[in-house]
Amino acid sequence: MEPFRFRAGASPLIVSMPHVGTYVAPGLAARMTEPALALPDTDWHVDQLYDFLGELDASLLAATHSRYVIDLNRPPDGTNLYPGQQTTGLVPIDTFARDPIYRAHQAPDEREVAERIERYWRPYHERLQRELARVRAAHGYALLWDAHSIASEVPRFFAGQLPHLNLGTARGASCAFELEHAVANAAQRSRGYSMVLNGRFTGGYITRAYGTPASRVHAIQLELAQRTYMDEPPPYGFRADLAAGIRPVLRALIEAFLRTAKASA
Repeated sequence: MEPFRFRAGASPLIVSMPHVGTYVAPGLAARMTEPALALPDTDWHVDQLYDFLGELDASLLAATHSRYVIDLNRPPDGTNLYPGQQTTGLVPIDTFARDPIYRAHQAPDEREVAERIERYWRPYHERLQRELARVRAAHGYALLWDAHSIASEVPRFFAGQLPHLNLGTARGASCAFELEHAVANAAQRSRGYSMVLNGRFTGGYITRAYGTPASRVHAIQLELAQRTYMDEPPPYGFRADLAAGIRPVLRALIEAFLRTAKASA
């Protein structure tokens, strides 16, 4: 299976979904524990939730393989992006709940990690870099939206319940202020949904690596609390009734991103 799905659009917007994949090859699955095989830390149904992207003529890059194979939103050297805080690695060995991913003596060694980087991580990032260059050449600027979701309560990473909308711009480094401000304002206007800008999640590797406002590439990460659109307990079912409420909010955020960038160009 290819490491990603890609659909080209003609607008300045590229949407990246690095954690939506669920594929695990049978040989690897045989090495994994029962808790891990349920893939609890997947960004479940995010591609279904963002079903309006075609109407915005956005490009879409979405992972096909599980983040347990390799985490595409981590740097290739495995550096912790949140020093002093808990996180999972480039090739995770445990779940968010600290359950081991691999059976005894089955975790990947350094050679296998290097192979996964070449087979899965590098192709995704090379395609993303190529598309950002294409879009910037066509429009004079490029917009990158890194779409994620997470369970509302993950004690390992944060206390209490996460706000509904968690926007990250690497504390303003990955996105021009006027674009950040427009998206944050759109989030604040969303009735019934709480938001935070650069809270616990300030943006992962993709946001930080590719958001370079000086080069007219602007990146924003949205970590969406899963209670907004799905059942958080297994089997992680999509909730169309909940999605009907949050989907227009997501579209409003992205449209604010697009509109403000065009006005600022």
